[in-house]
Amino acid sequence: MKILLISSTFPPRKFGGITESSYILAKYLVQKGQDVTVYTTDVNDRHSRIPDTKGVKNMDGIKVHYFKNLSNWLASRRLYLPAGMVAVIRRELNNFDIIHLNEFRSFHSIIVHHYAKKYGIPYVLQARGSLPRMMAKQNSKQIYDILWGYRLLKDASRVIALSQMEAEQYKSMGISQDMIEVVPNGINFAEFDDLPQRGGFREKWGISNRQKTVLFLSRINEIKGPDLLVKAFAALSKEHNDIKLIIAGPDDGYLPVLKRLINELKIEEKVLFTGLLYGRDKLEAYIDADVYVLPSSYEIFGRTLIEAGACGTPIIVTDRCGIADVINNRAGLVVSYDKDALSKAILDILGNDKKRQEFGEQGKLLVREKFNWEEIAVQIEDIYKRCKEQ
Repeated sequence: MKILLISSTFPPRKFGGITESSYILAKYLVQKGQDVTVYTTDVNDRHSRIPDTKGVKNMDGIKVHYFKNLSNWLASRRLYLPAGMVAVIRRELNNFDIIHLNEFRSFHSIIVHHYAKKYGIPYVLQARGSLPRMMAKQNSKQIYDILWGYRLLKDASRVIALSQMEAEQYKSMGISQDMIEVVPNGINFAEFDDLPQRGGFREKWGISNRQKTVLFLSRINEIKGPDLLVKAFAALSKEHNDIKLIIAGPDDGYLPVLKRLINELKIEEKVLFTGLLYGRDKLEAYIDADVYVLPSSYEIFGRTLIEAGACGTPIIVTDRCGIADVINNRAGLVVSYDKDALSKAILDILGNDKKRQEFGEQGKLLVREKFNWEEIAVQIEDIYKRCKEQ
């Protein structure tokens, strides 16, 4: 099959779960003999421009077409306006057998929908947690849905949900059960076959082996709940001086607010900010953490949870996460979105060596069982085939 995958971001950009999962899926599909093309943007993050991304590049057998993002000069990098994509879609879309949209509310989704309908090309839509009208721009999202969003969903051959939580969101927007496929994200196990030895991260950042460490590794965004974690940690640290909170990840606009809160709580010396970690540095952080906490107020999946599980790190997550039921009492604990409940769970895991070890071992088994990209790629490929045969 000739497959077109649409994603606003793609490597070498090293930021975001959609970026990584789009790349890994494309890579596995190529390994299975599929002809995969990606349309993406040259969007830059707040730290650096992506080098050498003009035109079409070959990446692990994937043909990647980078379009210039006209909004790169804006403070926000979440507005994607790919120059030239409309003309290429109009000219080239008819050459593909199936389209996989990793977008919902985007300019290029509107364009792809128009020409896919015109040329009769089936498309699969994967919203990846973007369906609810939450937080910012609720009115704009509602207008988008009225003008384009509902038709975009209705005309899809299939929609893909990362969890049962997202499947219910599709249903709430009028999609029938038989149109919904639940397929989780996965991880590349090759990256976790040779894990670092314990102690490297602690040595690098001057953390004593006597200290227990609580790790938060994610975008520093309000929806990820770092403020809840800081409050829960502050309550714990009043009676426990031997714990340290590590906040690892890029600022997504919330870092100044979080630092002010930490100063107000007078816990600056107990909190370490590392910035963005990836590769071996990220693995070392997971390995040396005594517990990984992702206290999101909304999380449709949570890729870092399965990364932590693959490293044998026990997990704490809120019940607002789409895979909380998979993790609960197997790879870690699930708590309500509440400061006291979170404090209690952290203390429970930090104070029980046996429980930490059991959760760590069970987490490794769980990830291998549920989140294998090779099997996920087979599921996605089967969905494509069924859509094409309709």
